[in-house]
Amino acid sequence: MYIQYKGEGMKNLVISPAIEEKLTFKHHIRRQDIEQCFMNRARSYLEDTRLDHLTEPPTEWFISENNQGFLIKVVFIFDNDMIYLKSAFPPNSTEIRIYNTISLPY
Repeated sequence: MYIQYKGEGMKNLVISPAIEEKLTFKHHIRRQDIEQCFMNRARSYLEDTRLDHLTEPPTEWFISENNQGFLIKVVFIFDNDMIYLKSAFPPNSTEIRIYNTISLPY
């Protein structure tokens, strides 16, 4: 079950209670951090084409900084003008290298 956010910020960003709990307690990432990453993003989204991660619509991801300068990898599905967050966490060096190599700057 997904609960749409009713406060300020990105009204089209949907985070399930289970994902929100994982973000908060495992990764110490807040909804505001995710929103800041979307706003601060300087490069294109990438599609996750790994066979075990294929979805319809496709899963996309990007790496960006929140307003405090922490890098976060944001994984989501965009469907009917809504952004469904799948995960968000600090990226490892391989993910950073891949993103910086393949993604396109604005």
